[in-house]
Amino acid sequence: MTADNEGRPEPGRGDEESPRFTDKRRIDPETGEVRQPSPEEAVLAEAEQVASNAEEAVVLEGLVEAQKLAAERLEELQRANASYYNLEQQYSAYVKRSKAEAVAAQDRGVASLAEALIPVLDDIELARQHGDLTGPFASIAEKLQATLARFGVEQYGEAGEPFDPAVHEALMHAHSAEVSEPTVQQVLQHGYRTADRVLRAARVAVVDPEA
Repeated sequence: MTADNEGRPEPGRGDEESPRFTDKRRIDPETGEVRQPSPEEAVLAEAEQVASNAEEAVVLEGLVEAQKLAAERLEELQRANASYYNLEQQYSAYVKRSKAEAVAAQDRGVASLAEALIPVLDDIELARQHGDLTGPFASIAEKLQATLARFGVEQYGEAGEPFDPAVHEALMHAHSAEVSEPTVQQVLQHGYRTADRVLRAARVAVVDPEA
């Protein structure tokens, strides 16, 4: 601290050089009682509380906005997942439909080819019955029938089996006491079928039980 010529402190100089302290302890160290804040301290505390409340409001507002944004992003993700699921299901259905159509097209092609070859197969069967199917022709006939069987074309019709109008066509009819139900007596022309359709019904002679 400086002084003038008469030994008195110069105004304002002591305030700048001497530090000022504020005792913020709530308990008075001398009396042990709770100290009442001064007006300045009360104003400062109120300002700090207002600032704290404002800060909390800003944080809360930011949290609400963040939750809102998160909900929007979750909804967008769920919609995207739903779209992807629908697309996946459509593609799966398309693949299944394409495979089924391909199989159906192949079956139609096999059936059309077999139907066109039925007259040739009838000639082969007649030649076999008359003993004319010999040599290389027998080998070719066997390969043809084996190839058709590999593609699911089946020859059917045997004497003695029950007559079924769904797979047999009766060209001759008679009665007999030796049968108890309509029965194929003779196969005039074999039938041909695939797994799901009859290409040509077996043409047969049928006998019914006597009345």
